[in-house]
Amino acid sequence: MRTLLVVYHTRSGGSLQMAQAAVAGAAAEPGIAVRLQQARASGPADLLAADGYLFATPENLASMAGSMKDFFDRCYYPVLERITGRPYAALICAGSDGSGAARQLERIATGWRLKPVAPPLIVCTEAQSPERILAWKTIPESHLAACRELGATLAAGLALGIF
Repeated sequence: MRTLLVVYHTRSGGSLQMAQAAVAGAAAEPGIAVRLQQARASGPADLLAADGYLFATPENLASMAGSMKDFFDRCYYPVLERITGRPYAALICAGSDGSGAARQLERIATGWRLKPVAPPLIVCTEAQSPERILAWKTIPESHLAACRELGATLAAGLALGIF
């Protein structure tokens, strides 16, 4: 059985909803174990035990959330050159364009020499005021469907051995 690790951080629910949708899509694939874990509770051993990854983060101040960055900081060197070639995808919940978080995550994945299986899936909530930024998010079904599809695609590729 192959394992897909989904690591996420959330403060207002958006990236969690996206991650849960991706997990639902991936879990439907036979032969795939899916693990959903918060970034703060994940470490190098979790990355080493998985065959592929899905990273879900909010964009904060034009970069990935600090808790997600902390996960990468704690894990980067312990797994460097040990997870080369494994597939990954990214989910970003953004208030504006999400490109800063996407670039930051891509640079880390490039350093690990992970294989991207899709462009980052960015959901823009258009939260621009302090009240909307801090409010609990509700991700529209159309975006959750795209997250499920990405999870299913990543899991199918793992199951078939094409990633």
